[in-house]
Amino acid sequence: MSIRRSPLLSLLSIWLFGLLMLLGPTVQAFELSQVKAGFPDATRLADVEGEHPAKAVYAGDTLLGYAFETDDIAPIPAYSGRPISMLVGIDLEAHITQATILGHEEPIMLVGIPEQRLVDYADAHAPHHVNERLRVGENLDAISGATVTVIVLTETVMRSARRVAAEQGLIDDPLATPPAEVRYDVFEPADWETLVGDGTIRRLHLTHGEIDEAFVGTPAEGYASGQDADSTFIDLYVTYLNAPTAGRNLLGDIVYEQLMERLDEGEHAIGVMAQGDYSFKGSGYVRGGIFDRIEASQGNTNIAFQDSDHRRIVRMAVDGAPRLTERDIFIIRDDVEFDPGEPWELGLLVRRAAGPLETEFVRFNAHYSIPERFIERFEPPVEEALWVQVWRDRTFQIAVLGAGLAVLTAIMLFQDVLVRYPRVFAPLRVGFLVYTVVFIGWYSLAQLSVVNILTFIHSLMGGFSWESFLIDPMMFILWSFVAVTLLMWGRGVFCGWLCPFGAMQELINKVARKIRVPQYELPFAVHERLWALKYIILLALFAVSLHSLGQAERYAEVEPFKTAVTMRFQREWAFLLYALGLLAISAFTHKAYCRYICPLGAGLAIPARLRLFDWLKRHRGSCGTPCQICAKECEVAAIHPDGRINANECHYCLDCQVTYHDDRRCPPMVKRRKRYEKAARASSKGGAVETFPADAAQGSQAKLQRIPTLQEE
Repeated sequence: MSIRRSPLLSLLSIWLFGLLMLLGPTVQAFELSQVKAGFPDATRLADVEGEHPAKAVYAGDTLLGYAFETDDIAPIPAYSGRPISMLVGIDLEAHITQATILGHEEPIMLVGIPEQRLVDYADAHAPHHVNERLRVGENLDAISGATVTVIVLTETVMRSARRVAAEQGLIDDPLATPPAEVRYDVFEPADWETLVGDGTIRRLHLTHGEIDEAFVGTPAEGYASGQDADSTFIDLYVTYLNAPTAGRNLLGDIVYEQLMERLDEGEHAIGVMAQGDYSFKGSGYVRGGIFDRIEASQGNTNIAFQDSDHRRIVRMAVDGAPRLTERDIFIIRDDVEFDPGEPWELGLLVRRAAGPLETEFVRFNAHYSIPERFIERFEPPVEEALWVQVWRDRTFQIAVLGAGLAVLTAIMLFQDVLVRYPRVFAPLRVGFLVYTVVFIGWYSLAQLSVVNILTFIHSLMGGFSWESFLIDPMMFILWSFVAVTLLMWGRGVFCGWLCPFGAMQELINKVARKIRVPQYELPFAVHERLWALKYIILLALFAVSLHSLGQAERYAEVEPFKTAVTMRFQREWAFLLYALGLLAISAFTHKAYCRYICPLGAGLAIPARLRLFDWLKRHRGSCGTPCQICAKECEVAAIHPDGRINANECHYCLDCQVTYHDDRRCPPMVKRRKRYEKAARASSKGGAVETFPADAAQGSQAKLQRIPTLQEE
């Protein structure tokens, strides 16, 4: 009988199979041929045990090192929000033998920087040791314009290499929990009963009956001692002598101090004491110098004692101690890496004859854990996030940027005062524009881009990670500041003050005006229609990004920022001509690119419609009708003929506010000044009248009569 399977069931089965494949363990994709770059003599690869997937590289039966993919070990998000996939090899001395790029989606490398430069940068990691602190610009040559990318690449290689090297025993694990330390300042006088009762001394008591029971089922079963089953076979006590409460009470102050002085750093002393019919020392150590009846162990480490590790306790200083026939000290050497805070045990090997020439052994363990009050524990080290390292390394840049943003914030908050003093405000603005071009742009490479907006939107749609944005502190701080100023004053704070390419255009135009280069402006009706062009470009880039973010980043070269700022004009001639052409146009038409083409400006203008403040002042009933001075002097033509300021297009240069307070150029202010002057002349001829100070009207030094002012918004 055949069973017909529905198409829906078939599709469901395929989907489930694919899901299981995705959820299953990652399969190493690299092959022997790819490893040859780091291990030329390699003949085969083999799996290794461990948490981090890696391959052992062999030449015949000789182990050469290990190779692994970083995606499986340290997938650190880069500028694109996705990790850079690397194939890394390390030798048995933990030196990097190769760092090969398998794939990446970094936008800075898609267009602008030759791929070979990133390949050469990756190769430069060999033959550095995995514990070296590699810094971009010090141990490794930086790639201008790709700072974030190379920082992430280096951290990806070094972090994954350290993890594999530690797991394979090539280096000490940098993330291992530090061993506990004895608190030598903690001492509690106590007698024997107290020390045994609180666990400072641990006991192992075995009877002859228990020993006979342990050998049941072995060839030694028939060789019982014949002693009373309840009689003591051995009564054994063990303690950790480094702790003062144990060592001082048992040995006395003088002997304890002498013992501690003889111990080297990292060495530990344990006390073993016993009575009964069985000796834990035996006689083997006399002949061969090895104590073959006891063995300490901690974790996977077994500790055997030799005669050089042995000291006798001549006299017990503690009150109430039983009569113990064997009293000895055993030293645990530093190469064992013993941790007093971790549980350990002393194994007692009991040997019994199983025939004329054969013996059987049974092991009994005395478990020991030190009381917590005698030690200090430490938190395991946490691998520092990459963005924290980057922020610490860029303290200077962050400080200078913070100072600049603080100055700009003060300018925005006290703009009404500054614009009254054009001789102070004008050089201040030019100086800030130079700061923006030189420091923010060319030095810090912190030019914001529409690519940042697209990347942010896609990260919200996919796996959002703060580390991707925190990795570049300058960009993160700038974006944070821009986000705040967008909500407060609109896009103009960034476009008019913080955009390096916009600042270049403005400085070029100022020089052009100084040397009387003719200026060209489109009719306002045409100019207003061209505003829409940058929004169309923005929407087109966003649409392309939905299909392919990488392709959208290529088309985002409509922005000349990478050429003029990030790459400092070091690019192919086509990109260079495009950027220089836009700068040349700005000499004749102020910020033509910003007005009509810039998709970043369009992207900022959309959320800027939610701004909270409109601090740009206008004379109600006078601005625009009939006065057109501000509209004609607005360098980006953001003022409508009717006097309204279009906040979506305004670059917040504050030139209109300088004119607003100028009683020599602004008609309403000129009219007001003349009224004050007329009133002053009249007052000089008449009697005493109410006056007000000379600064009530700029340009007048006389005391003026109070006259109602024009109503203002």
